[in-house]
Amino acid sequence: MQVVILCGGMGTRIRDHHETLPKPMIPIGGKPILWHIMKYYAHFGFIDFVLCLGYKREAFVDFFLHYRYHHSDLTIDLGDPEAVQFHNGEDEPENWRVTLVDTGLRTSTGGRLRQAAKFLNGSRFMLTYGDGLSTVDLDELVDFHEQSGKLATVSAVHPTGRFGEIELNHQLVTSFAEKPQTTSGYINGGFMVFEKDFIHRYLNEPDCVLEADALAQCSRDGQLAAYCHEGFWQCMDTAREHQLLEDQWSSGEAPWMVWHKGYPEHLAAELAPRGASPAAR
Repeated sequence: MQVVILCGGMGTRIRDHHETLPKPMIPIGGKPILWHIMKYYAHFGFIDFVLCLGYKREAFVDFFLHYRYHHSDLTIDLGDPEAVQFHNGEDEPENWRVTLVDTGLRTSTGGRLRQAAKFLNGSRFMLTYGDGLSTVDLDELVDFHEQSGKLATVSAVHPTGRFGEIELNHQLVTSFAEKPQTTSGYINGGFMVFEKDFIHRYLNEPDCVLEADALAQCSRDGQLAAYCHEGFWQCMDTAREHQLLEDQWSSGEAPWMVWHKGYPEHLAAELAPRGASPAAR
């Protein structure tokens, strides 16, 4: 199944923090957040990606066109510029297939998906945003979508609170948490699954907004299911959120880093891809 990733937005809220890069290319642990998202999908066996580009598309083209150069130690013979020796060490090269689609600078999310549709080969595809990380079990998500019989499924997640949360007993604070993830209320966290018929039915206009137009109408038609995810989810809209993700990666226990050799075994077992051994699963 192919994975569409929306990467074309201008990321205005975080641009002051990283003026030279589009938001999906802002690094966490030295690698773009987009790379982390793709590594997470690839962990579950989803390796065919369609990227909807717009703002600073050249940054994505350069990254993937020279992917091996960016991720390897190199020996270059200056007398023969074509003679480049790659030293990858123990890292296995990615076996991803990446389609880069220029969907325009100011195109809406629905318009971007509509343009990318010609590159989708199957009757079903996955879609997410290029600025959010999670521990959604993608195998369970696909199973849930298939069993729902609906045209679309979104992952419903709890957002991070904007302000510190306190619990009171009369005038005494009994609990204080600095901007915790809320426990009530859901938002669309990305990590979606669609039948391709969704595009033909709901994305007929070039300027259609995926969320406000297409998904809203899909919901009114009773064709939108919600997979409720109670675990980790974090978007990267601000410099503070970027630093939060950077700190989690630096700790060595970032919740989404399931592919990493140092990932805690008890967490890895919960997110083992389908087909893994019973012990791993």
